[in-house]
Amino acid sequence: MELDLTFFAVAIPAVIFSGFSKGGFAGGAAFASTPLLALILEPGQAIGLMLPLLMMMDVAALKPYWKKWDAPAATAMIIGSIPGVALASAIYSYTDPDVFRLLIGAMSVLFVGWQMVRQLGLYRPEAHRLSLGAGRIAGFVAGFTSFISHAGGPPSAIFLLSRGLDKLTYQSTTVIIFWVVNAVKAVPYAFLGIFTAQTLLADLLLAPVAFLGVWLGVQAHKAVSEKFFFGLTYVMLLATGTKLIWDALS
Repeated sequence: MELDLTFFAVAIPAVIFSGFSKGGFAGGAAFASTPLLALILEPGQAIGLMLPLLMMMDVAALKPYWKKWDAPAATAMIIGSIPGVALASAIYSYTDPDVFRLLIGAMSVLFVGWQMVRQLGLYRPEAHRLSLGAGRIAGFVAGFTSFISHAGGPPSAIFLLSRGLDKLTYQSTTVIIFWVVNAVKAVPYAFLGIFTAQTLLADLLLAPVAFLGVWLGVQAHKAVSEKFFFGLTYVMLLATGTKLIWDALS
């Protein structure tokens, strides 16, 4: 991994976008940074680079949303996420990088597809209140997908939206869930060598950018249209996801 102009030209907007999402839009689009980085880095480098930054963002986002979450829903998802992280970490050791490119790309495209289904009204999570048991299953899926590409947002959204939470409680609940999940992921990331001296140096250089992104997101929580923000996310994810799938298969 070369910390050159190309790297920072991609990494800085990717990190700002991720922080913006975490700070103001329930983190659902925060994983968009990973597919962007995976265009110029190995998948392991991309996820290893992003995790410490995401953990910094989590800490920055905790204060404005502290204790405003739905504790039973958050607990159910956190409990379920631990075996999901464990399964993904076991698979990682035996998986070719192109498989991870394919998985990251597929998750990006599926995220866009899921949002389109919601927008068209073909599936409304709000109309089907899910139990806490279902929350543990959603947590398992979120733990697995979060390990692979920091893409735990969609499974968590399906469960949390079904709980009928208001905007503030929903945002606060996602913040505490992924603060814990990301801390859990750090252990196997370190053990598997996903963190390297280069990724940690890049994290140090990009830390101010991460905090700036979160601050901008918190400020924009009420001012920026969710429709505009997620519309931009869908276009970006569809393009990067398709490119990663193509690279993996070719």
